[in-house]
Amino acid sequence: IVEARRRVLVLSKSAAGFSVELLVNCHCDIPLTVSSLWGMATVDLESFCQQTWGRVFNKCKRALVFLDSECAESLHWVGGARRFLGAGALNVKEFSSFESGGASQPKAVFVVNSLLKGRTVEIIRDIISLSAFQYCTVFTALPHSLHLWANNASSEVEESFVFQQFEEKLCEWMGNMNYTAEVLYAPVLFAPLSPYLCVTPALASLFPLGSRDLNQINNSRSEKKKFASLSDIDFPSLPVKLQIRIKSLACGLNHLFEYLDVREECFAIGTFSKIIAGDLANCSHAKNRRKTAQNKASLVFIDRTLDLTGAVGHHGDSLIEKIISVLHRLPGHTNDVMVNTVEMTALYAADENSDTVAPGCLAQPNDLAAKTLWESLLSVKQKEAVMEVRRHLVEAASRENLPIKMSMGRVTPEQLNSYIQLFKKNAKALENHCGLLQLGLATAQTLKHPEYAKWDSFLAFERLLLQNIGDIQLPGVLNQLCSMIKSHSERKNEDYNPDDLLMLLVYVYSVVGELPLQKDLDVAEQVIKKKLIQVFCDEPELSSLLQKIAGCESSSNLTFSEAKTAVDEIFKSLREITKARIHMKRLNSVYIPGSNTRQASYKPLLKQVVEEIFHPDRLDCADIEHMSAGLTDLLKTGFSMFMKVSRPHPSDHPLLILFVIGGVTVSEVKMVTDFIATHKPSVQVLVLSSKLLKPLDIPELLFATDHLHPDIGI
Repeated sequence: IVEARRRVLVLSKSAAGFSVELLVNCHCDIPLTVSSLWGMATVDLESFCQQTWGRVFNKCKRALVFLDSECAESLHWVGGARRFLGAGALNVKEFSSFESGGASQPKAVFVVNSLLKGRTVEIIRDIISLSAFQYCTVFTALPHSLHLWANNASSEVEESFVFQQFEEKLCEWMGNMNYTAEVLYAPVLFAPLSPYLCVTPALASLFPLGSRDLNQINNSRSEKKKFASLSDIDFPSLPVKLQIRIKSLACGLNHLFEYLDVREECFAIGTFSKIIAGDLANCSHAKNRRKTAQNKASLVFIDRTLDLTGAVGHHGDSLIEKIISVLHRLPGHTNDVMVNTVEMTALYAADENSDTVAPGCLAQPNDLAAKTLWESLLSVKQKEAVMEVRRHLVEAASRENLPIKMSMGRVTPEQLNSYIQLFKKNAKALENHCGLLQLGLATAQTLKHPEYAKWDSFLAFERLLLQNIGDIQLPGVLNQLCSMIKSHSERKNEDYNPDDLLMLLVYVYSVVGELPLQKDLDVAEQVIKKKLIQVFCDEPELSSLLQKIAGCESSSNLTFSEAKTAVDEIFKSLREITKARIHMKRLNSVYIPGSNTRQASYKPLLKQVVEEIFHPDRLDCADIEHMSAGLTDLLKTGFSMFMKVSRPHPSDHPLLILFVIGGVTVSEVKMVTDFIATHKPSVQVLVLSSKLLKPLDIPELLFATDHLHPDIGI
């Protein structure tokens, strides 16, 4: 660009992607595109999601819109229902058999994140039969090729055969074959939490497989065809529902790479990541794209189970991480939380009024100031974050000429609430800064929440456990933890409840790694099991997590036998966790033993991964396995074993995409982006994952989720 002597360049991001305007003294005829700007233009996940949803918005003028919960959550981070209403939609409704349109509403748009089979078809038929539609458009987040595959149809049939068949069904249900019906593909899989962080709400329960899953797969196979280990499992051996989940992810990623005009090199860390990376590498549509793509990127899939310590631990110094851990999740959502907004109304701010007013949330895509603050909070430590919240509130109050009293020093929840109260009686100011006030309330409510006080307690105990693991080994640590287990009648507010204890157990078993056979360990486990069973049975009310683990909604119905079975299964899973890194060569530990000069510590696997990728000596790490996408890659990999041919390496390209299968924490995202900004500023990093984790998510994903048979509506 310097050589081309372009005097003024304005690069703007629009919903359709990137648009470039050249102003004044352009002395060059070279076409300026995203490809030619690759070295300087940053990849923006939000622009990709806006463009994807733009296709849906274009069809919704004067229509009733029906959204399933997964698509609604993705839309929530792109602009929410306001975007549909702004595009001319009459209303936005839940995708449910209990919803319908009125006699004067002839047009409907359905947006679903599932195959057009089973429950999805039934709900669409129910809604249409109760309505008077003459024009129906159905958007599915799964492409036609996946519908063909799921229906065991030949790939040689007409390009949109399944979609055309469904269009005919829509006309039948509307009662007239001359009415208009459309079925279209819109990959609304991703929810952009920031320009460099995306999650997939529809795949929130996607989690790496464990030994119990291996046993289930082997139960359906003959003796000669049983798999010896998780690393032997291949894609065809998985249940069909899980295969569809994986293919939906591969299709969504392929569409993202089409938008970026990228040819990706796939790498995998972990057995489940190898399956997913292999499916993407062999995707026929991806192969066609790679032939013509102008840019290159490295895509690294990582199994969450290789490091559960960071997911359940409390090492992170992030305000956002504490907010999503402490406040309740927004109903139907897997990433955002509910913010009590009663304090911004004239209602008495009591618990019984908390449901009277619609809750606020963290996602503020339509409020530029609030969105800027949110992105800032993701990238700074807690102390800086709360000061940033205070600064934004003060500046907003000043702009509205509100009588604010400046105060320096430590930020307190009372101080933040006093600033927020200034907006309460000024309707215009309240409307102008509604998004900012929700983030301020979220901060204040977190800082004074009873669970927030436990965070430091968890952190102190986790540090103690790290020191003791090296000194007294796991049996001694379990004996220490055993003394912390108290029944409901004995517990005080600061004591650990059953959910807390499960998090600590996961932390301990994940950090120790592979265990030798120890009689002392069996004895220690039996003691702790006995106490846990008793605690479960003594609970007057089972938590949501315990209900899912025990398969019992009421504590009065929980028998000793059911509690014992649940606890036994928990410890089988805990033993599995210790073997997660058994096949790793270099990335085989997250525990750094103490010495005379330093304390024992935890080193996150993600940090080790980016250190390996960007090591000055460009080390060839066997744990980061390259997934060949064709004959050329296979030859390159093969020749490199006996000739001087460079094998593909994750550091080869200017864009690095990390996809953590099973969820990622805010602290981990910050750690990765900070490391690369410091050590490799020329590289852009994007972090993708199935969900944004809080510590309590991991026990649910481990102990109470069916990994092999996800609910996909068929």
